[in-house]
Order: sequence, then structure tokens, then C-alpha cells
Amino acid sequence: MNAAPTHLPLRHVLLALAVVVVWGTNFVVIRLALDELPPLLFATLRFCFALLPAAFFIRRPQVSWMSLAAYGVLIGFGQFGLLYIAMNGFISPGLASLVVQSQVFFTIGLAMVFSGERVRPFQIIALVMATVGIGIIIEHGDSSATPLGLGLVLIAAASWGAGNHIAKASGATNMLGFVVWASLFSIPPLLIGSLVMEGWPAITGAIAQAGPEAWAAVLWQSVGNTMFGYAAWGWLLARHPAAAITPMAMLVPVFGMSASALLLGEALPVWKLAAAALVIGGLALNVLWPLAARLPGYPWRRGAAS
Repeated sequence: MNAAPTHLPLRHVLLALAVVVVWGTNFVVIRLALDELPPLLFATLRFCFALLPAAFFIRRPQVSWMSLAAYGVLIGFGQFGLLYIAMNGFISPGLASLVVQSQVFFTIGLAMVFSGERVRPFQIIALVMATVGIGIIIEHGDSSATPLGLGLVLIAAASWGAGNHIAKASGATNMLGFVVWASLFSIPPLLIGSLVMEGWPAITGAIAQAGPEAWAAVLWQSVGNTMFGYAAWGWLLARHPAAAITPMAMLVPVFGMSASALLLGEALPVWKLAAAALVIGGLALNVLWPLAARLPGYPWRRGAAS
């Protein structure tokens, strides 16, 4: 398949935008659900509904159980468990949606360590831009981004990057099936963590008192964010070059911060917008530079995309 972007039919563009909107606005859904459900219980329920009943209809991918277990723990507890804890009063949804995108750089770093990929100059510049953006958040940290919240989201991003490495190394081709069956291994550490950190009375009380909005948020996490998001994204990637689809994921923090500002009243001062511009700019440089290097007529084309 040609690596250069190709023309996308309008309906495919709209489908990709729908996925990005779901993934971006999902941070507001998380924040609202945390008013009724403790974070680790919320994450446990998310992966329970992602596993069942889908596991009865989606065949287990032909990958090792070790790959499924490693991915399940990293994404379940490492990414979402810590992200939910952070968003439970330690970081705002908008900034969480932005900072967690640093997973791109963790993914690149792990590829360099384990796959022998070499760092390229544009990747260094992109990393510096994103690091400066996160530094601005640290410098101006307030209740919207406490040091604990920022640290937890960065660890969540690192776990996401490690999960990406595990998924790639496993050779999985059906990402939806991979995510569904990996959820089997996400549930135990999240449930144990919930029992230890939140306690049985809090668990039973939250389940008994949770309203329709909380259960709708759980289903949105499982069905909308995971099942629809991964299935639609995988369907698009199977029909178009990755270079035509993946740049649209950079809109996730744009929708995340916009939704948080509109629906939750999150303030967007100049420093926060500057940090967002640097982080998103770093992501854009990392994704778009290799694409530009493949276009004819660019002076840096030779060797830049290799």
C-alpha cells in the first residue's frame, strides 16, 4: 500500500472525525462520572463492559497470552487507572487530554530502545517543543494541574506508549479483538486496586447509588470509546494509508480542551493555550514531517523520511 496520503471519501473523513470527537470529548465524560464512581472502580467497570459480552462474539486474536496480559495491565491499570485517579481532582480534563498525548514520544523512545530505531533531528525538535509545553504547565500549575496529577498523567502516557510497543511486537492485526481480550487482564489489577485503595463499602455504595448518567458514562467508555473508536479507526486504517488517517488524531486534545471549556467551564488562559500549541505543534511535526519529506520537490526529501 502506498505510504503517501490519498484522497479520502467524505464519509470516511466524517467517520474519522467522529472517532476523534468521541476520543476528545471522552475526557469530559470521565470527569462527570467521577462525581459518582471512585476512579479505580470506574476503570474496572469500563473494562468489564469492554470484555463482556463482546468476548462471546469476537474471536481471540492469534497472539500470545503474555502479550494480552502485558497490554491489559499497561493499558488498564497503567493508563486508564492512573488517568482516572489523576482526573479525580488533580488535573483538569482539558489538560489531561493534552498531556496524555505525550505517549507518542514514549512510544518512539521504546522503539529506539527495543527495535533499534534511530532518533531523527525532527523528532528531537518535536520532543523539545512538547517538553517546553509541559514545562509551561508545570510552571503555571494550579488546581487545574497539580504536580501529582501531572505526574500521574505522564506515567499513564508512558504506560500507553509501552502498550503500543507490546501491541506492535505481538503482531496483532485485529486491534479490536486484541483490546477486548486484553481487557480480561485489565480487570484483576484494577479491582484489587479498588478494593485496597477505595474499600468495599465505597464500592458497594457507589454501585448502589450510581445514577443513569454514571452508567451511561461507563457504557460510553466501553462501547463508544473502545468498541466504536477502535473498530472504526481500524476499519479506516485497513482501507487507507496510515499517513492519511493518523494525523487526524492530533485533534483529540483540541476537542478535549474545547469540550472541557464549553461544558465544564475550564479556563483557557494564554499560558494554557501556549502550552497546548507547543505540545500539539510537537505532535504535528513528528507526524507530518515524514509525510512532507515524501512529497516531490521538497529539498529535504532525500533521506528525511527514512
